Amino acid sequence: MKMEGFDEKGMVAENAPQQELPKMAQEGIHAGFPSPATDYMTQAIDLNKELVKHPAATFYGRVVGDSMIDAGVEEGDILVIDKSLEAQDGDMAVCFVDGEFTLKHLRFHEGGLTLVPANERYPSIEIGEGSDFMMWGVVTYVIKRIR
Repeated sequence: MKMEGFDEKGMVAENAPQQELPKMAQEGIHAGFPSPATDYMTQAIDLNKELVKHPAATFYGRVVGDSMIDAGVEEGDILVIDKSLEAQDGDMAVCFVDGEFTLKHLRFHEGGLTLVPANERYPSIEIGEGSDFMMWGVVTYVIKRIR
């Protein structure tokens, strides 16, 4: 079933009319007893302003594959990737290795860098001198669809 303003995949169509942004609960959403949340609604929330600290250097990407499943990152999730951040040990990052993009955890060591998957079915990737490698950006958020 296709809904007005959405394409076949349920994504907002390019020609969809602009709508008011959803409101944000000011006090947060408690996962316990219900509260009258409408009394605490603030201005509209713009996810770009909320999730993107460096707009000129930030990109979105959709996950393909399951090499990071044990880190809670599943196929179809949307990544917020900041190219301006300096990568640190343990960061989840999008890297370009041997002509392909890959999503892995970074592990720095004396011999170089290891790209570590979060699925035991996949091997780690050792990056050394002479490797065709580029650290493309650090993942700052993972957006999941739960329904």
